[in-house]
Amino acid sequence: MREQDPAVRARNFEEVACGYHPDDAMRESERCLFCPDQPCVSGCPVGINIPGFIRKINEKDIRGAYDILTETSLLPAICGRVCPQENQCEGVCTVGQTLEAVAIGRLERFVGDTAIREGWANIPYIEPNHFKVGIVGSGPAGMACAADMAKAGCDVTVYEAFHQAGGVLKYGIPDFRLPNPVIDAEINNLRKLGVKFECNTLVGRLFTLEQMISEMGYDAVFVGVGAGYPTMLGIPGDSLNGVLSANELLTRCNLMRAKEFPNFDTPQPIGKRVAVVGAGNTAMDAMRVSLRLGAEKVYCIYRRSHKEAPARAEEIHHAEEEGVEFHWLTNPVSILDDGNGNVMGMRCVRMELGEPDASGRRRPVPVPGSEFDFECDLIVYAIGTNANPIMGQTCKLRLNKWGYIDTDENLATSMAGVFAGGDIVTGAATVIEAMGAGRRAAASMKAYLGIRDTNRPYRTAGDTLFGIDTSERNFARIRA
Repeated sequence: MREQDPAVRARNFEEVACGYHPDDAMRESERCLFCPDQPCVSGCPVGINIPGFIRKINEKDIRGAYDILTETSLLPAICGRVCPQENQCEGVCTVGQTLEAVAIGRLERFVGDTAIREGWANIPYIEPNHFKVGIVGSGPAGMACAADMAKAGCDVTVYEAFHQAGGVLKYGIPDFRLPNPVIDAEINNLRKLGVKFECNTLVGRLFTLEQMISEMGYDAVFVGVGAGYPTMLGIPGDSLNGVLSANELLTRCNLMRAKEFPNFDTPQPIGKRVAVVGAGNTAMDAMRVSLRLGAEKVYCIYRRSHKEAPARAEEIHHAEEEGVEFHWLTNPVSILDDGNGNVMGMRCVRMELGEPDASGRRRPVPVPGSEFDFECDLIVYAIGTNANPIMGQTCKLRLNKWGYIDTDENLATSMAGVFAGGDIVTGAATVIEAMGAGRRAAASMKAYLGIRDTNRPYRTAGDTLFGIDTSERNFARIRA
């Protein structure tokens, strides 16, 4: 796929990858073997019919490809950009056993972008019912759940704490990876389904989950608030000016538009020498944003080696091309003070890899006597996130020992009628996994409400009433 030149793109926020030309997409679609066992489909968390949509591209039926994609994926233009396909569908591609795997993600993006450009949207006929459903959080899990419940005929309202819908897609991912117009276009498709969005609404502060189920009249509620509470290192100097989390940096830059200063006067510390601790996708975003904000030097500080870095290979490659300097097997032990409460640098120690830990990666072990001082004036932590405690503090939902919402196999919580999914249940995961959780929760909510799943055939055995299986729960609900 064509890309912006690294020297140019490192100073702008325009998208790095330029997308496929139709001829590129046709050529790439010809590489698919259309395997009978379809390993790519089983490798996709939402089970997209991948050979089906690629075959349609090959037949030059892009609208048909979009129709197949949107049977299971609400956000093709988004997932085609940010999903780790190399570890999912492309990772098990049969072609990839001998050659480069079929570029499933790039083909998905091509179809999604074509749909946005042409104004396509698949809005089915919806027979309204009397059920009212609330969705807390407008990220990928909440959007997927909202779409399925709206298609089932429910009156769906999504509550978002920030001033714009989109969740982590809006505040966490920079424009050069996922442009805002793409997110807005996908959200508008939800509005066409009848989904309503209420922004600037912090559930747990303005009202509680208990109030949604009782006073506000919601028949079912889905909680998909993500896990955006940052993790700090807890080393000396953490509280100095010039130490912040990647979530704060990215939210200020993306959602609050600090990148467009002076048109938007969002306070944003900009360092000349920026050190980002961590090597995941969020760390790569923080480093590349820092370059675009004007940092002279940007460093990646990671306690393991390149091989163990959790970021996508493409993101690391792009960061290297743009001039990020990587310091592998390096771990901070304290932040250095300039005497005025500001960051002057960090003290680090060299690491070596020992035996594998619980994650399966080799455990980093400090090398005795290898401490050294590293000069920098801004330090960004990108070492993971936790569940925001607001939800747990303001309702009676049962939480697990890490503070995430505890659910059963159907994603039902300890509170009747309340379901949860995505990062607030599993911890940080991918966009497509969050979408899969949202759809699974929607299926459970429909079963809870007695809404028939139209994808399942009627049963022919069992007790019947007027010819309909009694387990179909065709009864009228009343609110006492």
